[in-house]
Parts: sequence; structure tokens; C-alpha cells
Amino acid sequence: MTLASKNRRVFAVLAGVVAFTGGAAWASVPLYDWFCRVTGYGGTTVSAEVADAEILEKTIQIRFDASLERGMPWDFKPLERQMEIRIGESVLAYYQASNPTDFPVAGTASFNVYPFTAGGYFVKLDCFCFEEQVLQPGESVVMPVNFYVDPEILNDQESSLTEVITLSYTFHETELPTESPSASLQNNNSESLRGL
Repeated sequence: MTLASKNRRVFAVLAGVVAFTGGAAWASVPLYDWFCRVTGYGGTTVSAEVADAEILEKTIQIRFDASLERGMPWDFKPLERQMEIRIGESVLAYYQASNPTDFPVAGTASFNVYPFTAGGYFVKLDCFCFEEQVLQPGESVVMPVNFYVDPEILNDQESSLTEVITLSYTFHETELPTESPSASLQNNNSESLRGL
């Protein structure tokens, strides 16, 4: 084997290693997100379309927490700090966000559940965290989250003794969505009509 063919082989192996590690790095975020949603790892909640769980007499306390990423100018809080619910019961909780600035601000919410082991049993049916929120200057909005605690939590040795679950949201500022050209044109036309 010549030196040139050895160099080509080494180069091919190194290129393969770089391609593999690049692909693994690219796929790691969506795979980790999928893993967390399926297992509830790290306090990640589960999503569902409908509540089909049996409603039990046993209750559990839910606490609500709200925070903002550093530099996020909104005011953000839960309207109720805690509630006691029956396991399996679908309930609504509400958070309020306000934009006290004189400019529009967009944000998205990240969330988790504590204790982390309860994440796989905390099922969200509908949540403001699934969409970007845009608040105009001085605007306030009340945002619901619809959820239940899956009765299977009682069959999990690690989670069955849980008496309190904390649902936490953190709002992060995001870029404002760009207006479509037709919306921008429509706004310009209505502004010019106002001046007539």
C-alpha cells in the first residue's frame, strides 16, 4: 500500500467521523426533546388532545410559578398561586402577561414540572406555551393552560407519594414576526385613508 493510498484512507475515515459527529449534533436537540416529551424526563410535560383519564377521589396540589428571562420587559404572573385538584380531572389555570413598554414585544414560554418524576404524568391539553405571543404597548392578556394529572402517577413507585406538583413557565423574548407584504400594504392604505 502506497503512502498516498494510506493518506486517502485516513482522510476518508476522518471525514466519516466528522460527518457522523456533525449529524449526531444536529439530531441531538430534536431527539432529546422527543425523549423528554415521551418520558417526562427533566420535568417535561406530556401533551394530549383530550382528557380520557378516570377521575379519582384522591387529590393533589398544583402550584404555579412564573418568571422572565433576563431582559424580557413583560410583567408575568399566575392568577392563582395554587389549587387542589382531583387526579384525572381536567382543569384550567390562568397566567397574565402585560407589556408595560411603549413598543410591541414578542415572547415564547418554556416550561417544566417539579418534581421531575411527575413530568410524565402532567398532561397538557392546551397551553399558551405552544404559540408565540405578541403584546402591543400597554396590552395585557390572560392565557389559559388546560391540564390534568394522569392517574397512572399512583402506579409509579417513584412518583406515587407526590403531594405537590409545581408547574413553572419562563417567558423569553423573541423576534417580532415580520408582516406579510399584503398586510403591510393594507396598513399603509388604511393610514393614508385616515389622513383624508
